[in-house]
Amino acid sequence: MTTKLTQTHTDQLSKWIDPSKSHAFTLLYKISRDGFNAQTFYRYCDNKESTVTVLYNTNNSVCGAYTAANWNSNSSCITDAYAFLFRLEYNGTAQPMKFPNTSRGGTNAIYGDAGYWPTFGCGHDLHCFSGTVNRSGNYFRLNGSASIGYTYNMQGQNYNTVMNGHLQVLNLEVYSVREKEVKEQIEEEELLQSKKKKQIMEKPWMRNIDWSSSFGKEIKSKVATYKPLSGLDLQQARILLVGQVGSGKSSYFNTINSIFRGHISAQANAGSAEHSLTTSYRTYQVMDGYAGKPLNFRLCDTRGLEEDQGLDDHDIDYLLEGHVPDRYKFNPAVPLSPDEPGFVKNPTLSDRIHCVAFVLDGSTVDVIPQKVMKRIKSMQLRMNQRGIPQVVLLTKIDTICEEISNDISKVFFSPRMNDCVDRVAMVMGLPRSHILPVKNYECEVELDQNINILSLLSLRRILNFADDNLYNELNEIKAGKTVTT
Repeated sequence: MTTKLTQTHTDQLSKWIDPSKSHAFTLLYKISRDGFNAQTFYRYCDNKESTVTVLYNTNNSVCGAYTAANWNSNSSCITDAYAFLFRLEYNGTAQPMKFPNTSRGGTNAIYGDAGYWPTFGCGHDLHCFSGTVNRSGNYFRLNGSASIGYTYNMQGQNYNTVMNGHLQVLNLEVYSVREKEVKEQIEEEELLQSKKKKQIMEKPWMRNIDWSSSFGKEIKSKVATYKPLSGLDLQQARILLVGQVGSGKSSYFNTINSIFRGHISAQANAGSAEHSLTTSYRTYQVMDGYAGKPLNFRLCDTRGLEEDQGLDDHDIDYLLEGHVPDRYKFNPAVPLSPDEPGFVKNPTLSDRIHCVAFVLDGSTVDVIPQKVMKRIKSMQLRMNQRGIPQVVLLTKIDTICEEISNDISKVFFSPRMNDCVDRVAMVMGLPRSHILPVKNYECEVELDQNINILSLLSLRRILNFADDNLYNELNEIKAGKTVTT
């Protein structure tokens, strides 16, 4: 999900501001970095001429406004004939539109006040908020308002088609804008060409990956025909998905399900919210097509991890050991106990978890809250005590590197992706081979061969690790039988 201006965004804004010139954008203020009150905004942005304010909302829409005038806190309207509102993306899709100022001579372009954040139009078309705003989970609920169309010509668009009808944002940024000098443009172009050469390695850091349709069919067949290790009377391997709210746990199941359904599926509830959208323990089956049989594994989805909510140590113990029934609804106020209806008191090997996949958002691995990381480490301790293998599904990799965003098959040629895998392996205390980059289906409307291949490769690896666990189980059983005789 976009939470900063891309090169495509700045190129578009530069054309709208003045198509005959090239512009430099310098970040002045970022709500997640600099604080959440109006005084802080004015401290960074007062008397700054030519600025762009950008809102990144929870629906993956990007919009905002430009003014060439200086911000001030004089409680008055400020004239600017060049000001405009804009939309860059809507629901994750590029839909750029410019909405010019219609006030005579630009007299009502923006409004400055000590208690207000950036405010455009004296109506106000876009008033971000007053006073102070607090973070709500992974987003900010701005307390301002939008009456777009009061001062700016919306060209048939409205509050819903520009801002999804709300002011819930993942971030808000203000950039200063200035015209680039000729020498600066030349140096920038040279630097860009140099960076492009370094963005992609000559050889992939993971070998033997084929992106052809034949390989896609081959790896899909391997997953479809997978059977748990024989000799244990086990029909399905169980994979537990654990991750922070919004990391993509449910989306990973939906992605695998889509591949075998033959179209984009949204069986599991997925999306962005303040708290986990998954409130129940679900042991999802994947069917080999609509009329096909269930495949020999289950993807078990859990409540998302949060700083002060989510799975605790007792919950994870019960999950790993197979005591938790399917569709059990987690209640943070009432922990699961053996007296709970449906509690599996005598779980078998079929009920237990055979491999755990931690799901981490690749774009935020460096800012995982300390409390969440502490919970993960506590869980790993319990998994290690039981000999349960662990992997990391590294999601949203298209936000890490532009080359990957343009072509998923470049994932193993990207040095940034390689560095990210290194960092995650170190933080999680796992081998690099256990860190599996994936791209879930999120805004796509049709299946993509490369997304399918990468997802199936990760699942095949997970099933191999589950079998490693089952080999240990079988060895213990055989050893027990030998001792008995």
